[in-house]
Amino acid sequence: MTAYQWFVFFLIVQLIHFLGTWKLYVAAGRKSWEAAIPVYNAIVLMKIIGRPTWWTVLLFIPIINLILFPVIWVETLRSFGKKSSLDTFLGIVTLGLYIYYINYTQKLTYIADRNLTPQTKAADTISSLLFAIVVATIVHTYFIQPYTIPTSSLEKSLLVGDFLFVSKVNYGARVPMTTVALPMVHDSIPLTHKKSYLKWPQLPYMRMPGTQKIDRTDIVVFNWPVDTVYRFFDTSKRRADKPIDKKSNYVKRCVGIPGDSLSIKDGYVYIDGKLLTLPERAKPQFSYKVALDGKTPIDLEYLFKELDITDRAFYTNETTKDTIFMSALTEASAEVLKNTPGVTAVVRQIARDVDQANFGKGVFPHVQKWNSDNYGPIYIPEAGKTVALNSATLPFYKTIISDYEQNDLKVTGDEIRINGKVATTYTFKQNYYWMMGDNRHNSEDSRYWGFVPENHIVGKPIFIWLSIDPNGKGLNKIRWERVFTTVSGEGQPQSYLQLFLIGLVVFFVGDYFWKKRKASKV
Repeated sequence: MTAYQWFVFFLIVQLIHFLGTWKLYVAAGRKSWEAAIPVYNAIVLMKIIGRPTWWTVLLFIPIINLILFPVIWVETLRSFGKKSSLDTFLGIVTLGLYIYYINYTQKLTYIADRNLTPQTKAADTISSLLFAIVVATIVHTYFIQPYTIPTSSLEKSLLVGDFLFVSKVNYGARVPMTTVALPMVHDSIPLTHKKSYLKWPQLPYMRMPGTQKIDRTDIVVFNWPVDTVYRFFDTSKRRADKPIDKKSNYVKRCVGIPGDSLSIKDGYVYIDGKLLTLPERAKPQFSYKVALDGKTPIDLEYLFKELDITDRAFYTNETTKDTIFMSALTEASAEVLKNTPGVTAVVRQIARDVDQANFGKGVFPHVQKWNSDNYGPIYIPEAGKTVALNSATLPFYKTIISDYEQNDLKVTGDEIRINGKVATTYTFKQNYYWMMGDNRHNSEDSRYWGFVPENHIVGKPIFIWLSIDPNGKGLNKIRWERVFTTVSGEGQPQSYLQLFLIGLVVFFVGDYFWKKRKASKV
């Protein structure tokens, strides 16, 4: 919906509210016109139903308002003596329109001093639960969101089975664009695989101020821009058309920011001609072929465990077993293998021409003779910057113009028309980023589908609160050394689990003695 459409929609809602409640306002000792003034009518209504004025703010927060509206309908009915279970049921199932019936057909008796304390244990439980859901939804939407690592594209930095907290504050919390959705779930209802939202109405993109900008080498969570998978690991190739904030969540490392000229040479990223320096915690991995002499016995299981090799490795020939293909290996591990008795060669696999592009896959924008290891240079669009448009440059920016920035793009021969006008240049409306996985040959990233728009950015992973090894058993399934570690920072990650446990002990012991001391004074 456009801003104009939202304005009209807002006025319609205000009109519906006025027509259905103006007599209630009068019965409560207010003026009828007070029910017609946007925002002010909500403030007055909070006073009528005896609820705090700050609830008005919650009415304008997407998703939160969906939880609060039924509460307001029920509270309004009870303020005028309609407190039976049937009244409550009708108020909710009619989406508040039952109030129209009360407004025009019933004798209105306002209860100014009604008891706001829940009268039953069930009512108290529901009230507490709703409050908890509201608070949790606010935290989840605007502050911290849990996230699970599903793939090995950032292996060594983030592992499959890592459970993260993703900060919305660092880059600025994105206001939900999908306004009708279940709270605290993404695109589907747990255990059902049913859609958890309605596509309409949609809010325009808005973002709260952040504490920092996305920098090169930051690990970023974002919505996969080009499309979205039906669900991870689904092999049916089924796809789903979803709103931006309901597209599948991806996590990659940002290696290029707006305005950069990015190139990849033999697998290494260059920005404006200079090699990109990665942080100490980043450990890029490449595919290698390891040649064996076939004579010297090697305990490969022990060696792989020592080198923490977790991605697939296999013999290229099961008969001769003289060469092992390793899909992901750090340079440090490769050096160890080179010095292992029985290993005659360790060769990094680099795609040299388009036919070898990531072992057969094409790269964005699918018209250049580039590949996953030798790529570019490519310009990363910056908001407000203008580029020339022609048949050579259009493939790079076609999706941006038509999909991400919602223009009508038509191409006839060499003529390019944007919104009906012939265009030889284009000015970008938002910033874009280039995201890649550290596991270079096992990562579906910007090399294959292009730029990540700013409005697709979700947040910054900051903390690993739990890490489970899918192949572990018993307590060994938990990677204790990764529990309570930070994602970013200088040096190698350190676990703060011990400090957390000590803090819990101090809290509970202190709470025990505090209550004991308080009880002795009574």
